[in-house]
Amino acid sequence: MAATRRSTPSNPGTSWREAAPQPLVLATGSDEYLIQRVRESLRDQIREERGTCEVTLISAADYAPGQLSVVTSPSLFDEPKLVCVTELSSMNENLLTDALSYVKSPDPEVTVLWEHGGGNRGKKLLDAIKEKALVVDCAPLKSDRDKSAFILAEFKQHGRRIEPDAARALAAAVGTSTAELAAACAQLISDGPTTIDHDLVEKYYGGRVEVTAFRVADAAVAGNADQALKLWRQAVDVGVDPVPMVAALGAKLRLIALVAGSRGSSGSVARDVGAAPWQVDRAQNEARRFTPGHVIEALKAIAHADAQVKGESRTPYYAVERAITVIATSGRH
Repeated sequence: MAATRRSTPSNPGTSWREAAPQPLVLATGSDEYLIQRVRESLRDQIREERGTCEVTLISAADYAPGQLSVVTSPSLFDEPKLVCVTELSSMNENLLTDALSYVKSPDPEVTVLWEHGGGNRGKKLLDAIKEKALVVDCAPLKSDRDKSAFILAEFKQHGRRIEPDAARALAAAVGTSTAELAAACAQLISDGPTTIDHDLVEKYYGGRVEVTAFRVADAAVAGNADQALKLWRQAVDVGVDPVPMVAALGAKLRLIALVAGSRGSSGSVARDVGAAPWQVDRAQNEARRFTPGHVIEALKAIAHADAQVKGESRTPYYAVERAITVIATSGRH
């Protein structure tokens, strides 16, 4: 097919930005936004070289016998194909059987993107794919450093520049969603000057730079009352509304309540509770600080604060401060 196709597999952990068409591509990680970017990149590269590309999505969980053979067979007009096998961690036995057979002799004219969000389901197939595939990393951005690196790369990709301190400020302001980070970058790239500085980020995202509701929640759940209250007061100073703050606290504690004492892989628990595997891992670690009684006490404090900030109190900020203190001091120390 394409002259740019690689004949040998890459080392695991290749950046998703380096995804290139070849018979087998494996996207590992649970960040749906990054996986979507890989799909779009492969499609666009094939179209650029061949003029067109037929894209087919197959659900691994709902796979029907023989489906892979049908969608990878030559089309009437010899149109190049991209086949995306989604939710590989939930594959059924039909896909496992057909995929093991296909991977032994993949069609060189078709790019099959295998998308695996985590867990050990189908390890035999994963091992077989990894022997021949380009493996790209689509893990969520966990740290501020990861988010800043993502932002810097987004600007570089578009021939623009953002100063490092501005990238850090943007990462702190926008939060943990990769899609939201990308949207913020796109806005600044579209509307801003050639080089983005800290002042411009603060202009666009004033009130959220340097502190977010989730950072306050993280400190409270960790038992660091002084840090949590300091961050909250900084947030108040820059105009953060108390309603999303209570929502962030509630989201943290509800996930902790859901995963406390859970068994199984983070991937399987994540599917049950509707969260990403890395979020489950983090919540399980955070849950160790709390007894069931502590969690109930904290949830009651959040419910009370929620009512207070939505009209039952003339001092909603104090209600939030009390909830933060209860959460930070109610767990094991």
